[in-house]
Amino acid sequence: MRTTRRNARTGTLGPGAVVGAHDLTAVSGAQIAVPDGARLTHLQFRRFAGCPICNLHLQSVVRRHAEIAQAGIREIVVFHSPAEELRKHVTDLPFAVVADPAKRLYVEFGVESSYRALLSPRAWAPTARAILRSTWAILRGRERPPSRRPLGGRLGLPADFLIAPDGRVLAAKYGEHAYDQWPVDHLLELAAQTSLPSGPRPEKAS
Repeated sequence: MRTTRRNARTGTLGPGAVVGAHDLTAVSGAQIAVPDGARLTHLQFRRFAGCPICNLHLQSVVRRHAEIAQAGIREIVVFHSPAEELRKHVTDLPFAVVADPAKRLYVEFGVESSYRALLSPRAWAPTARAILRSTWAILRGRERPPSRRPLGGRLGLPADFLIAPDGRVLAAKYGEHAYDQWPVDHLLELAAQTSLPSGPRPEKAS
């Protein structure tokens, strides 16, 4: 079963859509069920392996991962890079990272690419901070530089979905530029407003 209640005009998903069961494989080799049968799932779509803008945001998630887990949320992060490329960059992250080089999940969830990812003035300041941070980390040997020609390009837009254990989309955000995503505080606020529903697991996606 695939997602339902898609916006017919934009192809996006909103609250009330139902996400069919997916068995995903993390780059670590672990098997991941989406939705999670017992916890909320925060499914976030990022860009390419080593993306400085993605790394800037993900470090905020790393710093507060214990809070996120305590709130009953499982973090899953999707990139459109191959698994072998991602492993060079994400081995230290405390949450699941999924490679989707064919962008099947991006298409299913209506996550797009656009020139406004980097051309929006709202992206300029965080992009500058991200590049400075990543450059310093690379020079100190703490990060690896991204590919000069990443698979899927550099114009991806982020997206966030909070999914209940029964597969319902509780909240969704489609970013309007490359650094437009839920801050951790907002994610925790959304979780605090949620009472976990009970019900049968959705059928496996085909």
